[in-house]
Amino acid sequence: MVTAYPLPEGFTELEVFAIGTALLVEALLGFCLNGLTIISFRKIKELRTPSNLLVLSIALADCGICINAFIAAFSSFLRYWPYGSEGCQIHGFQGFLTALASISSSAAVAWDRYHHYCTRSKLQWSTAISTVVFAWLFAAFWSVMPLLGWGEYDYEPLRTCCTLDYSKGDRNYITFLFALSIFNFMIPGFIMLTAYQSIHRKFKKTGHYKFNTGLPLKTLVICWGPYCLLCFYAAVENVMFIPPKYRMIPAVLAKTVPTVDAFIYALGNENYRGGIWQFLTGQKIEKAEVDNKTK
Repeated sequence: MVTAYPLPEGFTELEVFAIGTALLVEALLGFCLNGLTIISFRKIKELRTPSNLLVLSIALADCGICINAFIAAFSSFLRYWPYGSEGCQIHGFQGFLTALASISSSAAVAWDRYHHYCTRSKLQWSTAISTVVFAWLFAAFWSVMPLLGWGEYDYEPLRTCCTLDYSKGDRNYITFLFALSIFNFMIPGFIMLTAYQSIHRKFKKTGHYKFNTGLPLKTLVICWGPYCLLCFYAAVENVMFIPPKYRMIPAVLAKTVPTVDAFIYALGNENYRGGIWQFLTGQKIEKAEVDNKTK
């Protein structure tokens, strides 16, 4: 006999089902698209370049976000978190690690594109590997802090997934939030802004726009911005006055990042798309040199 668990406080049956369904669709779609990106990099020799290693890093991080979303979706359908408090800490850590690695890797791609288009310098394998390792170690450092007492992981309002606990709004939370935001949102955002502005000016001068220079930064702001605003609001006001279902919206929105990233950095990239097509159909890529520059 299946046990019927009560609905989380502040949610209706339809709302719980809708959130679970949204998370499941985001997880499956994002995982398939980024999985295809990873496998194509592994199988197609022409895709294995230093620049595309940065795209691979984004895809790996986004697959991690999808796994996190899938676990949250499964728990949402159950109406409760079945993995205990230790499982909550692991889920929160894994979600933060992959999210921060995705943001840092996106900033690294912007930095690489700036040098490719504006300074005409070519990324070397040693630099690409060092950049990817730094991005993941940097993300790991900030993700492990809540496990050590600076910040804290706890349940989302639906209580079927875990993230940074913003409900307390105490000094410990505020200091961690501001440091986290500066190094993992503002600085990557600034790198992307300045890099793509320089690239846009270069494209404007030549009259040949090779890709949409505003899309990567817009993705960062639209997908992660609402979550950041919610966390900052919690630092100055009691966020618990906001209904739980509205506090879940930024978290669900952030889980769209893997799908959007796949379209921007892989499927939206003519050469990488050609590599994916070669992997799926066996047809060779016409261009021998494949990089991560969206055409």
